[in-house]
Amino acid sequence: MKLSIIIVSWNVRDLLEKCLQSIARNPLYFQTETFVIDNNSNDGTAEMVAKKFPQVRLIANSNNLGFAKANNQGIRQAVGDYILLLNPDTELFPDTLSKSIEFMASHQDCGIMGPRMLYGDRKLQPSVRRFPTFWPIFLMLTKTPKVFKNIKAINNYLATDFDYNEEQTVDQVEGAYMFITRGVIDKIGFLDERYFNWFEEVDFCLQTKKAGLQVYYNPNVQIIHHGGKSFAQQKKITNQKVFFQSAWKYFLKNGFFRPKNK
Repeated sequence: MKLSIIIVSWNVRDLLEKCLQSIARNPLYFQTETFVIDNNSNDGTAEMVAKKFPQVRLIANSNNLGFAKANNQGIRQAVGDYILLLNPDTELFPDTLSKSIEFMASHQDCGIMGPRMLYGDRKLQPSVRRFPTFWPIFLMLTKTPKVFKNIKAINNYLATDFDYNEEQTVDQVEGAYMFITRGVIDKIGFLDERYFNWFEEVDFCLQTKKAGLQVYYNPNVQIIHHGGKSFAQQKKITNQKVFFQSAWKYFLKNGFFRPKNK
């Protein structure tokens, strides 16, 4: 088995169907398995997958386990040399998977690869950030950017100076499409399940780099990412609370400053 694709879904049935259809449009010359882990959706997601995509391995949870724990359910059963953590609100181009495999095969130092992400209108979607430090997260918590624009610490964290046309190593890539080698799992283990949502992919990128592997951004691999459709179903205040709780867990685990030499 060359590639295991793992999709965690929660109440985005129609987007998930498009995502699975886009995977099917990829002409693959290698063996692939796809998992859908449904976090107790109430919109008929599990039924849709079972009926329309019988080849997909469906795990239907009885409650919402969060992003990290649900992904780990799939990783534990996956047998691929590569593992793709894929959001259900994404769509792949016909060459997305083949180009990803080719890139990983030619970059032996790469543990995680992230693609160029596009909005539905094909405009560039920022997807690379630097590792967080306490100051920009605190400013975001206090809503300071609403009053003061162009804050250097926040711009640095959001990597607003990043060149999305250049292949390069980065701190972190967005978790909507994380192409991972089996070697990463062997070295650092699974996603940290203390994170319910947010920062689990940041922490995973950091642990990967600590293990001596690189995180790459690759502009030659492209996907469409509709973005945040699951989170949009929850109250904004709830999302903010989970975000900052996860940030605090990240800082307690990894420190409040950017790791040296990362």
